[in-house]
Amino acid sequence: MTVYNINLGIGWASSGVEYAQAYRGKVLRTLKIPAKFIFTDFFSQDNICDLTRNIGFHDEEIIWLYSYFTDMKLAPSSVTVEEIRREYPTPVIREEADGTILRLFFSEVDFITIYRKGETTDLVRCVEIVARGNLIRKDFYTYQKTFSEYYIPKDNRATLYQRSFYNEDGSIAYEEFIGENPIYRFSDRICYSKEELMAYFLQSLGLTEKDIVILDRATGIGQAVFQYHAPAKLGVVVHAEHYSANAVTDSTILWNNFYDYQFTYSDEVDFFLVATERQKETMLEQFETFEQRTPVIRTIPVGSLACLKHPTKERSPFSLVTASRLASEKHIDWLVKAVIQAHEQVPGLTFDIYGAGGEEQKLRDLISQGQAESYIQLKGHKELNDIYQEYEVYVTASTSEGFGLTLLEAIGSGLPIIGFDVPYGNQTFVKEGENGYLIPRTDTPEEEKIVASIVGKICKIFQESNLSSFHEVSYKIAENYLDQQVEKTWRELVEEMTHD
Repeated sequence: MTVYNINLGIGWASSGVEYAQAYRGKVLRTLKIPAKFIFTDFFSQDNICDLTRNIGFHDEEIIWLYSYFTDMKLAPSSVTVEEIRREYPTPVIREEADGTILRLFFSEVDFITIYRKGETTDLVRCVEIVARGNLIRKDFYTYQKTFSEYYIPKDNRATLYQRSFYNEDGSIAYEEFIGENPIYRFSDRICYSKEELMAYFLQSLGLTEKDIVILDRATGIGQAVFQYHAPAKLGVVVHAEHYSANAVTDSTILWNNFYDYQFTYSDEVDFFLVATERQKETMLEQFETFEQRTPVIRTIPVGSLACLKHPTKERSPFSLVTASRLASEKHIDWLVKAVIQAHEQVPGLTFDIYGAGGEEQKLRDLISQGQAESYIQLKGHKELNDIYQEYEVYVTASTSEGFGLTLLEAIGSGLPIIGFDVPYGNQTFVKEGENGYLIPRTDTPEEEKIVASIVGKICKIFQESNLSSFHEVSYKIAENYLDQQVEKTWRELVEEMTHD
């Protein structure tokens, strides 16, 4: 029995989808439920092993579509510059080094360029071979050569036309011919598209009725997964808002493009996964109204808490905190403006902002213009597990938060929350008037009115509310998100889907 989780790509700056998968991997590992995480995008700039390790996956959990058909193992890079030098015995007439790049010249028009993994390492990522002034091949390495790309000059540019993927003994496992539709040639078959390759891969897994396939992203691969997952059960994860609220009429709904295929063929799906009960309720109502179906939808959070964090000393009075990327869509500028105005009514008010991002200078300028440096501070990116409980209130101005791990961490430290009444995180973690306040959203936001609304809630929570009671309600809500609760939900889902 194995849970196969299917995604497209992964990067150094991963999205919520990858973090949700990494958390899922941790839970399944704890439950001793075998799991594989499948990535179907092609990677060449980075070793996929580095990317998956970076976010917390274990090597043995990862399947990369492009190495699956070889006997190469997922492994960190270990080939050195010296080993590459030995592959090219031709006398070197000149060397050039620049940062991570080392170029070895055999003549003025024949040379190789070695790309190292960093300026302080001799480990090799890629080698480019240039002959007579033209790029002809790129070789990619982990613990040995894993694949090669072949180029021809076309319109004065090096044009990729073929890849060869290797086995450990150096033999070619299969080849990819690049074109409008790629062609994959194996010893016993040819796949005439990426979709056919994906179908071949799924058939090669040997799925059984005891397996579960969970589809996290479907673009370009959804049809193959739907067609070839059987006899395994199929689950679809809804990671974001699933429809366009502005396009809903009495008889029609516009699904999010990323979920349209899965929703259209929802009768083929054994279960959908969402992170909040609010989204589950919305989806069920919409499926009944617009699709005349009642699919199985399970709610499992994409994060949990190891324990509740209680303060070891008195919380700082009149203190606000927020934590997020300093990005325009997070609207931290609204919070800064609101705190500056609220400070006139609550003179002891302080506001600490944790996070980093492109809006940092703009926020510094706003703080300076408001002469608020003494009570509003940018604290940078930090681990906040033992910091939230120093504060009295968490505030957010995000207008879209599918789940909100920082919101979960905040209530896990007993913080009440002030935020917008928007799906789905705030609505999940805030009980209006009991552990915070939700600000009504508007379709035509005017900044002055929005800021005034935030000011009103800040003043209300400090001047009229029983903060001790608010803290206890937040702790009570957070109890539902402790590790053992989420693990129990995952165990129950897997048992439900794989029972005889």
